[in-house]
Amino acid sequence: MTGTAREVRQVVALIPAHNEAENITDAIQGLRVQDLAPHRIVVVADNCTDDTVRVATEAGAEVLETVGNTDKKAGALNQALAALLPDLDDDVAVLVQDADSALDQGFVSAAVRYLSRDPRLGAVGGTFRGRDDRTFVGHLQRNEYARYARDVRRLKGRCLVVTGTAAVLRVPTLREVAEARLDGRIPAGDGRGGIYDTTVLTEDNELTFALKHLGYTVLSPRECTLTTEVMPTWRALWKQRLRWKRGALENCVQYGVTRVTWRYWGRQLFTALGIIVTAAYLASIVWSLAVYGSLHVRPFWLAITGIFVVERVVTVKDRGPARMLLAATMYELGYDIFLQTVHAKAYADAVLHRERRW
Repeated sequence: MTGTAREVRQVVALIPAHNEAENITDAIQGLRVQDLAPHRIVVVADNCTDDTVRVATEAGAEVLETVGNTDKKAGALNQALAALLPDLDDDVAVLVQDADSALDQGFVSAAVRYLSRDPRLGAVGGTFRGRDDRTFVGHLQRNEYARYARDVRRLKGRCLVVTGTAAVLRVPTLREVAEARLDGRIPAGDGRGGIYDTTVLTEDNELTFALKHLGYTVLSPRECTLTTEVMPTWRALWKQRLRWKRGALENCVQYGVTRVTWRYWGRQLFTALGIIVTAAYLASIVWSLAVYGSLHVRPFWLAITGIFVVERVVTVKDRGPARMLLAATMYELGYDIFLQTVHAKAYADAVLHRERRW
């Protein structure tokens, strides 16, 4: 890790895209309207069978098509970075952005400002809003994302993960990650020295671990915001969250218990406790109905319910008074149980070594 911060003078944007013809124009346009627009915008077209390449080219972006990639987003990014990094100077930063996301104006300039003044800062990410898709499951995700953004703001940008929606990293930092995979300072992944570990389900979480183990910090400042896609169906959401939750757990196992990961292990234990409490809560309701024929709520569970309601109301404040009032009805309880079920399934799949699916 370098001792002094080098001013970032240019930004190269990478947009990995697999069949994103419908979204890619918005992603590119979101970069063009930045007050500090990227010097280059490169769409990494990965095994596309739709019009992504044509649409991206017409929108004015460079297009790099992957060759023989079987490693999803991480493999596509490794191919692109292997081609681009040798020709990039040390005063360049690389923005990696999902094709289904669009940055708010000011994202890039803020990220560059933070990177330029702090040599210990390894990556700058963003907090995100869910795109309005007029579905109920999408509405629930938008509430969830608003709560996440609130938590990060309250922590003054300190975040657990620089999410894959958008992240900005210096070129020297990327090179150090690749070197560290080869010399054993961090897990080697597929052993080929790529920046992204192609063997994991959550490459953004793993890269955050890698950066922190190399002595860097990560940040998602309040100025860096964006809009991203929400899952349109419960089935799609289940698959996404199962991958996220199992991936996060397996990243912890991959790195073991270290000065960095002990907090993440703590969150895993807290989540497991939450699953147990939720199961006990539901079991008490079923027991009451089965034994007494009516609902008898004990004071302990009544207090738990009260805490849950207050937390739901307060943490959705960013979405306005109407959403806060609606949250008081506990209509999101089903969504929380859904997420807890996903967590439980992820734990079971990891323990039983079930086949991992993207």
